[in-house]
This record gives sequence, C-alpha cells and structure tokens, in this order.
Amino acid sequence: MRILRSTRSINPAIGGPIESIKQSSAVLTARGHTVEIISLDAPDDPWVLDCPVKVHALGPGSGHYGYASGFVPWIAQHRTQYDVVLVQGIWQYSSFGVWRALHGTSTPYFVFPHGMLDPWFKRTYPLKHWKKLLYWRWAEYRVLRDAVAVLFTSEEERRLARESFASYRCREEVVNYGTAAPTVDLVEAREHFLASFPHLRGRRVLLFLSRVAEKKGCDLLLRAFAEVRRQGDSDLHLVLAGPPASERYLAELQSIARETLGADLAGTAVTFPGMLTGALKWGAFSAAEAFVLPSHQENFGIAVVEAMACGTPVLISNQVNIWHQIVTDGAGYAEDDNLSGTTRLLERWLQTSPEEKVAMQEKARLSFARYFGVESAVDSLIEKLEEALLLRQSCSGER
Repeated sequence: MRILRSTRSINPAIGGPIESIKQSSAVLTARGHTVEIISLDAPDDPWVLDCPVKVHALGPGSGHYGYASGFVPWIAQHRTQYDVVLVQGIWQYSSFGVWRALHGTSTPYFVFPHGMLDPWFKRTYPLKHWKKLLYWRWAEYRVLRDAVAVLFTSEEERRLARESFASYRCREEVVNYGTAAPTVDLVEAREHFLASFPHLRGRRVLLFLSRVAEKKGCDLLLRAFAEVRRQGDSDLHLVLAGPPASERYLAELQSIARETLGADLAGTAVTFPGMLTGALKWGAFSAAEAFVLPSHQENFGIAVVEAMACGTPVLISNQVNIWHQIVTDGAGYAEDDNLSGTTRLLERWLQTSPEEKVAMQEKARLSFARYFGVESAVDSLIEKLEEALLLRQSCSGER
C-alpha cells in the first residue's frame, strides 16, 4: 500500500502524535508499504532534514492555521501516486487542504482527529470555540463527513468527539495506537541520564515528560508535590521535562515551585531540564520510580505508554483517555484532574509497598506489549484501512 500522511508539522517540540507517526511509518516500510509525509514545514527546517521518513515540506505555512498556496496543487498533482491519504489532526490547513484537493476524486482519505474534537476545549476556551464554529461548517465538518473513516485511538475519544458540535457526522472507527519500545540499553541510558543530572543520583524521582503546558496540569503537579514533600519524603524529587508552551508559562511554574516549596528547596527538589530526547529520554523513564501526568485532556498520551515500555508505573488523571486500560491492568493509578486528585495520586504511590511497586513495574511492561506496541497499532491500522477500502469499492460497484 502506498500511504501519504498529512500533518501540520513534524517538529517534535510541538508534541502530539509525531513520534508515533515516525515509529509506525518505520514498521509500515519494513512490511513493504511505501510511506511519505506532507507537511506545512519549511523545506530547510532541521526536523524535516533529519526525518527518517520522506517528507514533502510544502510550507512554511502562514500563521497558526498554516495556509500554503502550493499545498493543494501538489496533492492534486501527485494524488494518483498513493493508494490512501492519512490526515493527522484537524483545525489546520493540513486537513482542509487535503479535502480541497481530493473532494470529488477517486483518492480516499482517512482522518485521525488526535483528540482535537474533545469537548474539554469547548468548555475551557469558549471564545476559541466560537472561532472554531466559523471554521466548522465550511471546513472541518466536510473534512470529517467525506473521509472514508475517522480513526479514533480509543472508545473514550470516539464518545467524547460527539459532544462538541451539533452537526457532527462521519463514519467512526477505533484503531489501536502506540509506539515502539526503547531500542537502547535501559541500564546504560539510566546511567547516562544520572551522569547528566548528578544531583538526581540517589533520589526518588517522579517524572513528568511531556509538553510543559497548562493543559497538562503542571501547576497541579507542582502544588501536589509540595504537599507530599512537606509530609516528610525528603528524598523525593520532581523532574518536569519537556519543551515549554511559552517562556511565560515556564516562569509561572518556577514561581509556583518557589511559592510552595520555598526558594531554597525549589532549587533542590524540582528540576526543569527542558526537552529530553534519545537515550536521555529513555534514561529519564528508567531512572524514575513513577511517571506522572495529571492532564486535563489527553487523547492518548504517547509518553504514558513509553514509560510503561520501560517498566515504569504511571500516575495519571482520568482525563487521559486510556486510563481505564491502565488501571484494569494494574500498571498505574488514576484520579481526578484537580489538586485533591493529583495529591491523592502521589499519596497512593507513596503508600504502595515495595513489593506492590515491583509487581506494577512488570504489569506496566505487559500492558504495553499487549495493547500499546507499535506492531499491534500497525496491524490494527492496516486492517481498518483495508476493510474500509473494500467496503468503499463494494458500494461503488453496486452503484
């Protein structure tokens, strides 16, 4: 199968599904499929030049929406070279442009909303939602309506997607989703991480590793951490790793750390290492005794399952859409996405016996292998693509 994937950007600092796109593309290629990416990046962006998948960078796109005049003509010209187009994300020109180029043609496309239809955005940013309503009718409604199928990565995402817009209409499918297990030696990666941050050696590390943004509940985590730290766990250390949504927000979090822990303790109990990649990232997962993500909205959470792949139990909010599976498998705990819930998360972990923690580590590995590995995700994706395309061909033949 010849697959073209459309996304706003492949810049890893933006977060989102980029890592999974790369990992699954590698598996698809190894299985004999052809995979390429179109994006609204500039052709000379470093993440384009370094990408292991062939990228047609058709930008730079203008503004947040990413309009680029050459995007639609390029797709229209090259569409027959591909069997299917996968749209990764909505609300940007990388989705609407695909619809414009392929509407009325024989080239099928599928859409991954990646949580962008979650009603949390409607409740939290009502003014932005009104702006989306303007786009909805003439753009994203048609993108979803005319897709062969809209692919959700959990039943929870599919359920929630129906609550944001009254005129919502599409053919829904749920697929497995995941990423690759680490290929590095975790013992060596852990040592590399501790050598890079020597003040963490001998500490009990709680790790947040994601985009440092308001949606992720970073402020809740800092306040909850300060509360349990005051209860006497002096060896406990919080690592808040990831690219900040803005320098203003990072400064706000650092201020919260000083306010809740005191100026001296904030510098010794909390570390903001920035974005971690490669062996440093895997070393951080391995060095941590637990991974924490009290997010207010999380469609899937690639970092959550990466932690599980390393045998690190996960402490998450019940707004991470895969929380049911994680709790059922005994791979972690889930609580409400508020201060009391986040504090309970940390307290539950600290009250867990050493024997139970060891058992949770193994359960995390097993849960990852069973449900969240990239091979399983690719199996599910190909199955859904082939089923939907066969149904489409059958219906076309009947007409």
